[in-house]
Amino acid sequence: MTATRPASRTASRAAPFATAALLAALVGVLVVSGATGTVDVTFAESFQLITGHLLPGMPWMADGSLTPLQDQAVWRFRLPRTLLAGIAGAGLALAGALMQALVRNPLAEPYLLGVSAGAGLGAVLVITSGAAAVGLTLSGAAFAGALGAAVAVSLLARQGGLIAPTRLILAGVALGSLLSAVTSYLTITTEAQNVFSILFFLLGSVAAATWSQLAVPAAVLGAVWAFALLRSRSLNALQVGDETATALGVDVNRFRSQLLVACALLTGAVVAVSGGIGFVGLVIPHISRIAVGGDHRRMLPVAVLGGAVFLMAADLAARTAASPTEIPIGIVTAVVGAPFFLWLMRRGRAAGAGMHR
Repeated sequence: MTATRPASRTASRAAPFATAALLAALVGVLVVSGATGTVDVTFAESFQLITGHLLPGMPWMADGSLTPLQDQAVWRFRLPRTLLAGIAGAGLALAGALMQALVRNPLAEPYLLGVSAGAGLGAVLVITSGAAAVGLTLSGAAFAGALGAAVAVSLLARQGGLIAPTRLILAGVALGSLLSAVTSYLTITTEAQNVFSILFFLLGSVAAATWSQLAVPAAVLGAVWAFALLRSRSLNALQVGDETATALGVDVNRFRSQLLVACALLTGAVVAVSGGIGFVGLVIPHISRIAVGGDHRRMLPVAVLGGAVFLMAADLAARTAASPTEIPIGIVTAVVGAPFFLWLMRRGRAAGAGMHR
């Protein structure tokens, strides 16, 4: 008991510093990303262009020192993709944290439910069938596939009218494997020109991001984040056990259903615009717990900001590491995330670090 209290006080003091550091890193990655590309833009010019659009009336926007080409490169192309990467990273990290609370398993992550596999199947069906020609968009089909998979997993996971965490995991793994198998079959039987588009979506990319694509995932992220913060005490109670949570006034089955819907909506909205990106929802919540403890009131903001910064930096690496060729962002997150997670496990800190604090 005496060891827990100092640890809790240390984590509480670390949270504001971690949040401030991540906010500074987020701004820094935005500026660096705006200055990186084939059109020459300095860090100072990138900062000026971003602030000039956000704060109209800045003198440098009218003095002729910034060219229209620079403005278009930063504001129209580089900034939307970086922001979409940030939203996707924040969403996946938040979904991962909620999933780990939902099933009380530190190894859980958004794709455990089969939601990513459902989204991938929906997108592949559009690509292989040419459904885009009749108005069905790739992102719309991916979102529908994600929600369909979530509904199926929810129904399969019920036992006696209650959602059983173990059944939820098993149902998600089984359904995800089935949907991935169908996706693989469609990929190897489709025309050759479709294969690259399918693989690029399944491995994740924000290369074609536009300002209009930001609204839906940002709105879903904001709504789920607000819900999670309002129910942070219930999330903490759920970590202790169902009986304790019930004694504290939490309707465990109803709350698990709400968490499942929130995770499915968030993961579906993210995968629909960025494709399949792994390891963010698994690694970032672990790092956040190590940094600020397992109290969701402190951990969730750090996880959201950490996920945003991580995926923004990963996207920057994806478009510069093998320039002029662009690497799918999912490859970068796997290359970075897998060794880091194995290192955490080797140190013995990944297995539930902070889960029950």
